[in-house]
Amino acid sequence: MYDVIIIGAGPAGVSASLYTSRANLRTLIFYQEESALEKTNHIANYYGFEDGISGEQLYKTGIKQARKVGVEVKREEVTNIEMLEKEFKIITENKEYKTKTVILATGNKKSKPNIKGIEDFEGRGISYCAVCDGFFYKNRNIAIIGNGNYAISEVNELIHIANNITILTNGKKAPEFRADNVKIDIKEIEAINGEKKVEEIQFKDGTTLKTDGIFIAQGMAGSMDFAKKLGIITRKRQNYSK
Repeated sequence: MYDVIIIGAGPAGVSASLYTSRANLRTLIFYQEESALEKTNHIANYYGFEDGISGEQLYKTGIKQARKVGVEVKREEVTNIEMLEKEFKIITENKEYKTKTVILATGNKKSKPNIKGIEDFEGRGISYCAVCDGFFYKNRNIAIIGNGNYAISEVNELIHIANNITILTNGKKAPEFRADNVKIDIKEIEAINGEKKVEEIQFKDGTTLKTDGIFIAQGMAGSMDFAKKLGIITRKRQNYSK
C-alpha cells in the first residue's frame, strides 16, 4: 500500500513527490509516454537556471532527484484507476497497486500528427510548448497545428508575441476564433520543409506557407481522462472544436 501514487513524471509530478517523500509518505510515480518536455530545445524562464536548460536535461534531472529522496519511479502505462471504499486501485499494463491518494500530473497528451518532417525539425522550429518557446518567436510568423481547445490556448499564449499566426487544422473543422493577426487554414499538410530549420509548410494541394516556427497543439489533457473515470467534477470550458 502506497500513501501517494503520482501519474506523470514532469515538473508537476516530481515536485509533488519531493514534498510527499520528505513528509515520510511512501510515494510512487508512474510515467509511460515520452514527455513533450524532453523535446523542448531550450527553457529560458525556469527558476534557478540563469543560462537556461534543455527540456531533456530538466526532465531527467527531476526523475533522478525524486529517486534520490526515496521516491519509486516506474515506467508503466496506467490503464485505469478505480475508487475503492477507502483507497484507490491503480491498474497498469503489468499489475495492480493500491494507494491512499492519487495525484494526476500527466499534463497534456501531445498528439503528434503524421506529417513528413515533424521529427526531423523537433527543436529546430518544431515546438510543443508555447510558454516555453514563445519568446524565441517574438515578431515572427508562426503556425499552430491543431483545431481544438489546446490549439486555442497556445494561440492565446502567442498572440501578443508573434507577428502573425496561422492555425492549421490539417483538414479538420476550423475552431471559432477571431483576431487581427490570426488566420485559419484547413488544408491538409503534406510536409514540413527546410534546411537547418523549419522554413515552409507544404500542403497537399501544392501550395506552401512560409513560417519561422510551428507549434504542435493537438490532443487533450491526459489527466482529464482519468478524472472523468473517477467522477471528478471539472470546470466546464468552451469547446472550440465543435
